[in-house]
Amino acid sequence: MVNLKIDKIDVSVPEGTTVMEAAASVGIKIPSLCYLKNINEIAACRICLVELKGKDKLITSCNNVVQEGMEIYTNSPKVRSARRTNVQLILSQHDSRCTTCLRSGNCALQSIANDLGLMDNPFPDDWVDEGWPRKYPLVRTSQKCIRCMRCVQVCDKIQGMNIWDVANTGSRTTIGVTGQRKLENSDCTLCGQCITHCPVAALHAREDWQGILDKMADPDVITLVQVAPAVRTAWAESLGFSREEATPGRMAAALRRLGFDYVFDTIFSADLTIMEEGSEFLSRFDSLKEDGMPMFTSCCPGWIRFVKTQYPQLVPYLSSAKSPQQMFGAVSKTYFAKVLGVDPSRLFCVSIMPCVAKKHEADIPTINAAEKGKDVDCVLTTRELARMIRADRIVVGALQEEPFDQPLGLGTGAGEIFGVTGGVMEAALRSAYYLITGKNPEPDSFREIRGQEPWRESELNMGGTRVRVAAVSGLGNTRKLIEKILRGEKHYDFVEVMACPGGCVGGGGQPIHDGEELASVRGEALYRLDKKNPLRFSHENPCVQQLYKEYLGEPLSEKAHELLHTDHNSWHMPGEYKE
Repeated sequence: MVNLKIDKIDVSVPEGTTVMEAAASVGIKIPSLCYLKNINEIAACRICLVELKGKDKLITSCNNVVQEGMEIYTNSPKVRSARRTNVQLILSQHDSRCTTCLRSGNCALQSIANDLGLMDNPFPDDWVDEGWPRKYPLVRTSQKCIRCMRCVQVCDKIQGMNIWDVANTGSRTTIGVTGQRKLENSDCTLCGQCITHCPVAALHAREDWQGILDKMADPDVITLVQVAPAVRTAWAESLGFSREEATPGRMAAALRRLGFDYVFDTIFSADLTIMEEGSEFLSRFDSLKEDGMPMFTSCCPGWIRFVKTQYPQLVPYLSSAKSPQQMFGAVSKTYFAKVLGVDPSRLFCVSIMPCVAKKHEADIPTINAAEKGKDVDCVLTTRELARMIRADRIVVGALQEEPFDQPLGLGTGAGEIFGVTGGVMEAALRSAYYLITGKNPEPDSFREIRGQEPWRESELNMGGTRVRVAAVSGLGNTRKLIEKILRGEKHYDFVEVMACPGGCVGGGGQPIHDGEELASVRGEALYRLDKKNPLRFSHENPCVQQLYKEYLGEPLSEKAHELLHTDHNSWHMPGEYKE
């Protein structure tokens, strides 16, 4: 242990602890804009400066470790003056029109400037708008970039994609795309982790929600909305409501108040995905064994973009099943249109997803099967849903719980856990066991695949059949797993991949809480919902059974292939968007 004083308080912490961590251990919060533990510890922002007794120059607290006998002052006149000046310099190169900024009220720079009482700035504005294609799902607002390097480090160290890098030098220093490329022509997976780790609004997802308001006001348009499992655990975080208060029933009520004609649940199509993907896995099991390769899940569009550019030789081993989002769109524009007795062209299908890559997925021309325009017309993030609710001044706490509409609104617990890493695998195994043995396992039989470890594996006995499975989240971890498979060091039959750490609950479209990672908390909430659901198996969803009976026939039927499966080779990366 190392003993020191911080602001005259005696502190004892383990050797190797940073000054910032030591201060936090006694309730002293040192501000920072760039710091991310074990990811970005380069002290780029110079906001975390502190004074060390006996030393003239101030030191950064995020990357200097404690030493025996240190005396540290975190708010001395010298520190306050330097901190104010450094923030003012950052503000001079930052577009500070906060009222029209997406991160207003949730911006680390804004908070620090307010805390320091900065009502004016002696330094003149010196920022440049470099322009950006606004049709692309990920938008960079260069005039807001504070060069903290978080996006660079997260993309490199967590996702292993190396998309962002420092460009230019001196006062012209900025962040650009590696290789002097345009982002839309790069191998970016659109995972959105750079967005959720940006402390300001230099990076954000394309905003699409304003265009939906006109559709909801048009009497000739019937608006449908589907909500992904991971959204229910996070939709009201930025509205000030706890997970216990922000129930799925209140979410359905809020969506009706917004003006949607029909409110559905994507866990219905998650169950449908399990029926198709699980059946496909069993049908391909012997051929996969011969090839010595696993079948990979296909629910995550960030992962699909990754494999198409990084490991194109593995594309044939992807499940051909569409994601739940796209399955819902195809079914809504065909089957549900028949249920309503209306022309599918009148239906406008909206998805609310925890994901940025879903915006791209819905725009893939060859993924549409209903032949009435796009199957999913518009994709919103969880953050956009919260903005819509605030814009309409809906008081969530005053809403009574309401059910989702039927028949596309009923889902099982297996569908609910789709949003957490390992959930797709567990849901598939529950139904695969039934398809192999003719009887249900205990619902929690496959819980060993759960957990927040980035890479989990198991070998299961499925009625006498040995099945080797793995679940991985985060693209950096995915690359390590794939390399081991290709070298023959690992052998699996079925692999689930989620691009975002922790799965969709940690997606790039989820609410942003600077410096906090909430994927595990949100994931646990999904497991609780699964436990409470009276239906735990996808194959027991009566609405899915009804859909097959009335329209699709059976899993992997010709009609099911037409609507619920896709050809991953029918589109190409990169270059989907051109200005």
